[in-house]
Amino acid sequence: MIAFGNALSRSGPASILISYTFVGFIVFLVLSALGEVASFSPEPTTVHSHANRFCGPALGFTLGWMYWLKYMIVIINQLTAGVVVISYWKNVPVWDTAAYITAFLAVIVSMNYWSGRFLGRYEVALSSFKVLVVFGLMILSLVIAFGGGPDHERKGFRYWRWPGAFANADDKGSLGIFRAIFRTFPSTTLSYLGTELIGMAVLHTQEPRKAAARAIKQTFYRILAFNLVVVTLLGMAIPYDEDILAVPIYTSKRSASAFVVAVQMAHIAVLPDILNACILVFVVSAASRALCMATRIIRELSLEKNAPVFLRHTDKRGVPVYALGVSATPGLLGYLNLLTISGRLWSYLVNLVTMFSILTWVSILIIHLAFVHARKAQQIPPDEVPFKAPLGIFGSWIALVLCISIPIMRGVELSDRNFYKNGLDVGAFITSYLGLPLYFSLVLGYKARSRRRSRRGHAKVESLTTRRRVESLQDTETDGAVQGAVPAREKPPWKGQILPVWLI
Repeated sequence: MIAFGNALSRSGPASILISYTFVGFIVFLVLSALGEVASFSPEPTTVHSHANRFCGPALGFTLGWMYWLKYMIVIINQLTAGVVVISYWKNVPVWDTAAYITAFLAVIVSMNYWSGRFLGRYEVALSSFKVLVVFGLMILSLVIAFGGGPDHERKGFRYWRWPGAFANADDKGSLGIFRAIFRTFPSTTLSYLGTELIGMAVLHTQEPRKAAARAIKQTFYRILAFNLVVVTLLGMAIPYDEDILAVPIYTSKRSASAFVVAVQMAHIAVLPDILNACILVFVVSAASRALCMATRIIRELSLEKNAPVFLRHTDKRGVPVYALGVSATPGLLGYLNLLTISGRLWSYLVNLVTMFSILTWVSILIIHLAFVHARKAQQIPPDEVPFKAPLGIFGSWIALVLCISIPIMRGVELSDRNFYKNGLDVGAFITSYLGLPLYFSLVLGYKARSRRRSRRGHAKVESLTTRRRVESLQDTETDGAVQGAVPAREKPPWKGQILPVWLI
């Protein structure tokens, strides 16, 4: 929710609407591609296992570790966001920052260790509450925009005319408009992180064939309702030049979520504090969820022999304690808030998450292209795939080109001398592109270590054909026989806690 306001303050209402539509279209195509691949598998899988199967072990290894690193950064980002949210109430000194980071870490680790059996129910309840809050804010923003607030001021699309639809006061040309749009991409990508988790949830369900179509429909409605409608309404309720909107980067100052600012500008008493408290709970919950995902991923990597063996160990309660401990340790980097401004650290972490997200999306699209190629090479008819991406292979190519264009757009935006008055922001540049060398280092490092090439095309087709034959045999058996024939991994109690992410 912090990302909405930061994007609005940097780019203007029209810019964020265009950006959220652009990135939302990419996310929809990526999840559709992932849903098609997942629907062909009769049992729970992982993204990196699909990469290993259709593209080779090097990509599977790289994708698994990139996802783990991505959620590590999300944990630190959400801890930092918690400090930013608290700054709405008070100026947070250094020692208070350390205390808050410690408290947040203790809460998320405890939730994942002690409440594993109940965390799924907690997430369902909290996510349902979040949906109600967002729907309520959408209605409230609409009422405020049309003069239903205590000030009875009809705003409409006034703020689209002044201060303007695009934050390009220093450059009124086409390039200035494009740069204003490009500035929103990091915050926009972070906002779609919850939507991306839908694809991860599909892979872990017991029946991915049935879950794929349902999940993609939910993705479409989420993109339409929870992003495009919300950013439009916020652009009507708040001017982008409202000072409290911007996440502080160069100086420590009071900051607030766009929803809180909208309510505060309507002169509604008490509600801004209540809403800010809700956002703080959502932020801590997002950090806990990221830790859960990271723990799951690194344990799966261990089971696939792509991570140390000890990480697969679980205690008597079924909790992967070593995987949880290793995943929680990087959260200590949240104490970097003591050395720099929280807003600047948050911004740099968003840049990292953006590049990691783009690289994982590109990998998923490549997996889908390889899957379709293998299916056609083996002459497997399309009707044997339970769910097919709406735009098929054409949609994956479109999404691939759009994903590659985002880092280029980011470079154009970083070169804007009018916005970056002090010259190139070296920290922003490094964090925006650090994921690229890391990604290729993992690929080349795996190849150098294994000293073997990735699978060739005929090997992929053979694997796909074998799976089809296995499924054909399974369909002729009873449900009990099927369950007995398919080997299942150990299912610790915490496994079910990621299922309700469609509500996130």
